[in-house]
Amino acid sequence: MIGTEAAATAITSGRTALGIEFGSTRIKAVLIGADHQPLAVGAHDWENQFVDRIWTYSTEAIWDGLRQCYASLAADVREQYGVELVTVGSLGISAMMHGYLAFDAAGDLLAPFRTWRNTITGQASEELTGLFGYHIPQRWSIAHLWQAVRNGEEHVGRIASINTLAGYVHHQLTGERVLGVGDASGMFPIDPATGGYYSRMLDAFDAKVAEHGLGWKVRDLLPVPLAAGEPGGRLSEAGARLLDPSGTLQAGVPLCPPEGDAGTGMVATNSVRPRTGNVSAGTSIFAMVVLERELSQPFEEIDLVTTPAGDLVAMAHCNNGASELNAWAGLFGEFAAALGTPADSGTVFETLFNAALAGAPDAGGLLAYNFLSGEHNIGLEEGRPLFVRTPDSTLSLANFMRAQLSGMLGTLRIGMDVLTGDGVELDSLFGHGGFFKTRGVGARILAAALDTPVSVGEIAGEGGAWGIALLAAYAVERRPGQLLHEYLADDVFAGTTLETVSPVAADVAGFTAFMERFTTGLAVERAAVDNL
Repeated sequence: MIGTEAAATAITSGRTALGIEFGSTRIKAVLIGADHQPLAVGAHDWENQFVDRIWTYSTEAIWDGLRQCYASLAADVREQYGVELVTVGSLGISAMMHGYLAFDAAGDLLAPFRTWRNTITGQASEELTGLFGYHIPQRWSIAHLWQAVRNGEEHVGRIASINTLAGYVHHQLTGERVLGVGDASGMFPIDPATGGYYSRMLDAFDAKVAEHGLGWKVRDLLPVPLAAGEPGGRLSEAGARLLDPSGTLQAGVPLCPPEGDAGTGMVATNSVRPRTGNVSAGTSIFAMVVLERELSQPFEEIDLVTTPAGDLVAMAHCNNGASELNAWAGLFGEFAAALGTPADSGTVFETLFNAALAGAPDAGGLLAYNFLSGEHNIGLEEGRPLFVRTPDSTLSLANFMRAQLSGMLGTLRIGMDVLTGDGVELDSLFGHGGFFKTRGVGARILAAALDTPVSVGEIAGEGGAWGIALLAAYAVERRPGQLLHEYLADDVFAGTTLETVSPVAADVAGFTAFMERFTTGLAVERAAVDNL
């Protein structure tokens, strides 16, 4: 880490890179220096709304959140270094992948933003998967578009463009309607051979839409996909004011292509080479595995996306992650306060996670489902969080927490079993997110769930916002011909120390027993959705 005076000089001279990521519950900004380490951070908490049975964020929340996040970063710079944030060397925008943002010719939003969390496009997903011979998840933009067309929604005849959240924000900042190829691969299938959208699938979709006489072709609606390192435009005067209404930030900053949170997670964990992967466990939970080859066939449980460099990635995605666990932690925190021994949330989580290690490997016969919302992988359109036990199970705090943590990984295990069954192999798997914050707990349970060594460390401490800052730096710093995985290995992660947790045989056997109960008990979950 460079000294305060040197950091101040780097900031005022613009020898920095800034990454901003719109996560599910927090918008975060990270400013890095020449050593790629964070100099300052900013954040703004936000939350989605469930409006008319749609998970959404308002445009007001998007722009207010961006301004508040940037103001928080600028204040951190001012407080730490005594200087104003006038410019940065490069800038990148990232956000939750997928979803649906549709605009008319004037650039106005035609329908409320539909996020990745919605499971309302089952018919479209099924039809497009059959049409393309390629698995199209419900949350992908093209599934939302076709579902809207199928439903005869009023706005579909006026669509001039569609985008992701990251692409939308980037367009407003630069005027460029481009998208990082990783994020673009969550809109429409990407052909790894060309780095663009699959032509035959574009043609097939346009032929299907032509029957409705809407007057547009999907190839004209989609943003242009760009690989990492390609220029994404420059910050306009209007864009600078969107970020910083005070007028301090100068225009002209180069931007990298906007990326999705899955791609920035791969970058932040140095998991962009074939046979590497990472598991992100937060509000949602997903595994990203960079493939050596295409899968043998489409699998409903697996999404095919790309790294920011355009390499094919198998994604096992689960809508539901830590939300239910957070609710239980809140309950235990209330109980502690009622006893007269209040504890902060960090202490509560650490205590509960450590308790899980004392539980039986199979959680003592207990069963927990964290389904706050639907899970397409297992056929749930909606979710009902459940905790279930049999009369002969062993109820204890340790087993309860073991069941909660194991239950978080149940749907992920189903997806990963598909990959291993298709012959996919991994050299390394990195875990990041709040699930891994308590040392030795989350990594051990994930290692048991996947029977694979899991590495954790501080390299992804600032998460996806740091990952998009690295992509912004790569766009202006890379040497001629230097590939993204070379840049990360040589310039960013060289000398990094990781802690690797190997699977314990008893834990693996216990999780296998838990999964048998988890799979059988899904009938209980479906009954809860139908009747509650």
